[in-house]
Amino acid sequence: MARTAKALGSGLAGAWVWALAGAAQAVQPYNMPVGVTEISREVYDLHMIIFWICVAIGVVVFGAMFYSILKHRKSKGHEPAQFHESTTVEIIWTVIPFAILIFMAVPAAKTLIQMYDASDADMTVKITGYQWKWKYDYVDEGISFYSNLATPADQIYASAKKDDNYLLEVDNELVVPVGKRIRFLITADDVIHAWWVPDLAVKKDAIPGFINDFWTKIDKPGVYRGQCAELCGRYHGFMPIVVRAVEPAEYEQWVAEHKAKSMAEADADAAEAG
Repeated sequence: MARTAKALGSGLAGAWVWALAGAAQAVQPYNMPVGVTEISREVYDLHMIIFWICVAIGVVVFGAMFYSILKHRKSKGHEPAQFHESTTVEIIWTVIPFAILIFMAVPAAKTLIQMYDASDADMTVKITGYQWKWKYDYVDEGISFYSNLATPADQIYASAKKDDNYLLEVDNELVVPVGKRIRFLITADDVIHAWWVPDLAVKKDAIPGFINDFWTKIDKPGVYRGQCAELCGRYHGFMPIVVRAVEPAEYEQWVAEHKAKSMAEADADAAEAG
């Protein structure tokens, strides 16, 4: 028994060292992204906590199984133990999993509550999903535009080399300021879509006749890409999302330029109609 405990302890220690070493390294491409928001980092940390708990459980369970199989096999002359039940063992294997679940549930519940609290927003953007494009309405600014796939057709039909952002380019990016709490209202005009940007830890269904909401606060300027994550029809794979996060001053300049452009287009349309 002492040797068993020693073996299991060595296995757990090795797993713990492995975890620390992995945490000290850069994020690997096969793991989920850390992201650029507070929530995305909390989601990543929660993911890694649960992962290492599962690793530890696997080491203990499979370590005990393999040790028992190897050391107590019939070919070595061992006879199976004869017992009916053990109240102590039943209590232990009930209490320990319950404690593990509580340990995992507390940080998970905290993160979920934060994710669903879209109050105290600095600005609001309405997102509408269509087959197969997105429409963005800046509620406070009076700006509205569609965002369509911008990947050249010759890349889609394999007559030209695909670039690094194949099927992830759009004609009109969603421009937002960093450091601002942004509330999104999302719905759909035809079928169910889903707005998904991994770097923001955001994935929300767009459902016709319903309005869901979520929020984000981006810490780092940059371009963050995503896609529709709900099978919405023939061209489901042609609904990319591009979010460009900029400094507040640059965002204000973009708003002014976009409003001026919209007014010029409206005047031109009116003159043509007249």
